[in-house]
Amino acid sequence: MPTFDPADSGKQPMSLWHKTPSLEQINRSHEDTAVSQMGIEFIEVGADYLVARMPVDARTRQPAGLLHGGATMLLAETLASCAAWQTIDRTRTDAVGLEINANHLRAAREGWVTGRVAPVHAGRSTQVWEVRVSDERQRLVSISRVTISLIPKAPAP
Repeated sequence: MPTFDPADSGKQPMSLWHKTPSLEQINRSHEDTAVSQMGIEFIEVGADYLVARMPVDARTRQPAGLLHGGATMLLAETLASCAAWQTIDRTRTDAVGLEINANHLRAAREGWVTGRVAPVHAGRSTQVWEVRVSDERQRLVSISRVTISLIPKAPAP
């Protein structure tokens, strides 16, 4: 899997994407879904990562007034699934979530949280992605690992 090590000065990262996605395309593909209902917005595309943000508001808080862990996991799975979809030839392969886990490390009560997804492993049949969710002060709120299964599509008759 191509990755970029900032210590290798002068080298440009190799793109992980099958076809370089645009923010407009990604955000449009999530209209009228749980993603848009929760206020999630994709805000950055890198060579091997995506960034999205989510408001901490009435849609995403639990009754105690804190960011709901399930909302954070929705952000994490959205980022990982979207990233996986960008790495495959969708005419030949489907990408589906297989497993997700999260450690919620800090409460968020207001503002925005931002998630950044980056690859850990990209094999022929599975991908593993790490999602780090931070608050507006760049403090780590949650860290997730998402495993994606890559399934070949059946040939057309």
